[in-house]
Amino acid sequence: MTLAPWRSPLSRALHRNRSLTYARYLQLATVRADGRPANRTVVFRGFWADSNQLKFITDARSDKFDQIQQQPWAEICWYFPKTREQFRLLGRLILISAAQQPPELLQARMQSWQDLSDTARQQFLWPDPKQPKAEAEVFSASNADPAQPPDHFCLLLLNPVEVDHLELRGNPQDRHLYKQLDHPDDQQWSVQFVNP
Repeated sequence: MTLAPWRSPLSRALHRNRSLTYARYLQLATVRADGRPANRTVVFRGFWADSNQLKFITDARSDKFDQIQQQPWAEICWYFPKTREQFRLLGRLILISAAQQPPELLQARMQSWQDLSDTARQQFLWPDPKQPKAEAEVFSASNADPAQPPDHFCLLLLNPVEVDHLELRGNPQDRHLYKQLDHPDDQQWSVQFVNP
């Protein structure tokens, strides 16, 4: 697969901001069933294989899971403070759960689980989100199996079709718009250098 032209600037921003742990955090906006936006912070987990798809993880018990099943379109907004760059990526989300995916995606889900820290895996054993607060000992009662994720652990892939890259350094600032053309099989992209 040919990598999209926005991958190089994004990889460069990730590299130049690597000393900032929080540079892996970004905002993911989805759409609720009533049409209102829902926004939250997620952690970037890398790219899937040699594709343009960004990896995240989620819990099937969360509101996000239901929102994505109803409306898979989403946008992320990612700010890199050291280089003063913003990336907005619009695309479709793909949920990879325990049940419904081809073997290579199930393997990617399994690998994502195994790559997590023990603390991160433990959170998937906590009681159901948004329920009345449970007793404190319930949150540390059992250890997660590092080899086998619970059924509600999901890998989440964002397949971008539009990317807006704004470089806030300089006067005037630089801005590039990337759009995937109507030929998703050959991964062709247009690139425009536009006013900020």
